[in-house]
Amino acid sequence: VQLQACGGGLVHAGGSLKLSCAASGFTTKFYAIGWFRQAPGREREGVSCVSYSDGSIYYADSVKGRFTISSDNANKKVYLQMNNLKPEDTAVYYCAGDPDGWGSLREDEYNYWGQGTLVTVSS
Repeated sequence: VQLQACGGGLVHAGGSLKLSCAASGFTTKFYAIGWFRQAPGREREGVSCVSYSDGSIYYADSVKGRFTISSDNANKKVYLQMNNLKPEDTAVYYCAGDPDGWGSLREDEYNYWGQGTLVTVSS
């Protein structure tokens, strides 16, 4: 399984970015993709996830109403549209794969991780 995240960059507060995660190698169509982030000096935290098993979507409270997760099933990509970005959203963002498929914001549920993409929000 390979996961590749991209789309990070530098943006002013209030701006938007769209992250993309390309997933390949899953032997089942019922899996979940999650987005996590790790800010400097902080633990990694779950941001959002989507389950291909039942279509469930979850968001961390800190991003509800600002971030939207979506999927392009044909191209096996998952996107994270991030609007109204705040300086506290600055972090390395990772996408991860859970072959059990139900979706969770707990990182211990995920077996596969992509490399991170850096998002920097200036004030």
